Amino acid sequence: MAIKPLADRVLIQPLDEKEEKIGNIYIPDTAKEKPNEGTIVAVGPGKATDDGKIVPMQVKKGDKVLYGKYSGTEIKEGGKEYLIVRESDVLAIIE
Repeated sequence: MAIKPLADRVLIQPLDEKEEKIGNIYIPDTAKEKPNEGTIVAVGPGKATDDGKIVPMQVKKGDKVLYGKYSGTEIKEGGKEYLIVRESDVLAIIE
């Protein structure tokens, strides 16, 4: 992977959206809600404090997480979609 998050940011691969169907009607992509669940692909080293110490990350590569609905920056790399968010935008780890 060519993307390495900096500071307290994480790179998340969102779960694939499932095709929704109500009765015989398919819901178009524009009307679907984006998933707010994904897998962490890479993590930064942690946030630096004012005195230069690094606060370690609480999440790690491979964690399945919930993140804020409108958080982060969407990017594409190698035909896949990813999301870069701050660790504070990660709401929970799913076990």
